[in-house]
Amino acid sequence: MMKKYTRFLQFFGPGIFAIGYTIGTGSVTSMIVAGNNFGMELLWVLFLSCLFSGVLIYVSGTYYLKTGETLLFSIQKNLPLGKFLAWLIVLTVGLGQWNSLVGILGITSNVIFEILVLNYPQLESHQYSIVLGLALLIIGSFYTLLLKANYSLFEKFLALFVSFMGLSFVFTLFFVLPHPQTVIKGLIPSIPRVEGAGILIAAFVGTTMAAATFLSRPLFIQAKGWSNKAFILQRNDAILAAILIFFISGSIMAVASGSLYGKGLTITHVLDMSQALEPVIGKIAVSIFFIGTLSAGLSSIFPCLMIVPLMLGDLKTGKLDVQSNQFKTITALASIFALSIPIFGVNPIQGQIITQVFNVFGLPIVIVCLLSLWNRKNIIPIKQKGITNIIMLAALLFSIIILNQGLQDLL
Repeated sequence: MMKKYTRFLQFFGPGIFAIGYTIGTGSVTSMIVAGNNFGMELLWVLFLSCLFSGVLIYVSGTYYLKTGETLLFSIQKNLPLGKFLAWLIVLTVGLGQWNSLVGILGITSNVIFEILVLNYPQLESHQYSIVLGLALLIIGSFYTLLLKANYSLFEKFLALFVSFMGLSFVFTLFFVLPHPQTVIKGLIPSIPRVEGAGILIAAFVGTTMAAATFLSRPLFIQAKGWSNKAFILQRNDAILAAILIFFISGSIMAVASGSLYGKGLTITHVLDMSQALEPVIGKIAVSIFFIGTLSAGLSSIFPCLMIVPLMLGDLKTGKLDVQSNQFKTITALASIFALSIPIFGVNPIQGQIITQVFNVFGLPIVIVCLLSLWNRKNIIPIKQKGITNIIMLAALLFSIIILNQGLQDLL
């Protein structure tokens, strides 16, 4: 069985990091709150985000295969004001990912705590100390693994967590399959005219169109050892990542929509998700759903911890850097910053949604830079640029509209 599973993991490429960056507790929380508040009405946002994300992942990977240059290194080298743009991207994307990490650790430690309380109710009075202890244990374990691991081990860990996550959410979906008409209606663009909808949509886009995914793609292809001959592998890996992101995220929204929508429930605590789902899908399904949520959180910790030192390494040398003192120091700082929600006792669900909004800030800048690099002379044949240019321009417009909508609601 282990040999078969190891062979199965070999089918995963760098796209597994795209799924890890994208589907974390931020995505799970946003999808559950959206399904509870609006049913499948925001499915169109998820679809467009996954479509744009898939194309941007493909463009980023193909650019590296054609030029041998990673994105930040190439931005700094080839674009006007390249150094300024590169550092601006590091700042905005790094801040967004560190904010996501704060929410991820907060939700993950609270999920484990709620599972413990279900079996040992006497622990409820010690919530703060137990949640903080769990957060320290989780982030300490992942930091230790980061110091000792390499790309291959990261990929296997992520494949394991993503497998559990996908199977858990899809299994739960079978208990509350949505009506096809509801799904089709959800693909028609509309924005609910209620307070907080803009923030939720921005959180959707922030977690699904994560700029960190496109920036890190060339580095992970480099670590995988793919050359220009692996063009088809790279393309298929990007397509598979986008499809899985849509399918898994859509399953979470559908579960929440089918079991919670229209009942007037408010999701303000982690346990609310369990209490709301249990009467409809049963204790076993809720337990499996929580396993999926936990796997989503754990699958995102590695990429979020790594992103800032990876971007700095890209900026300076255009190489994947996971062994230097700079990598170790910055990931240690990220680990400490990640403890913010458990230390200050902030509501993890509210904190997670707000932190996801910050991921939208750097997105338009990254898309503009990627569009400029993609259209450099003699890099990509003209016949390959047409449809990708149209979709990237649409993605840019979409990201600006969503950013504006989210900022209005946030302010």
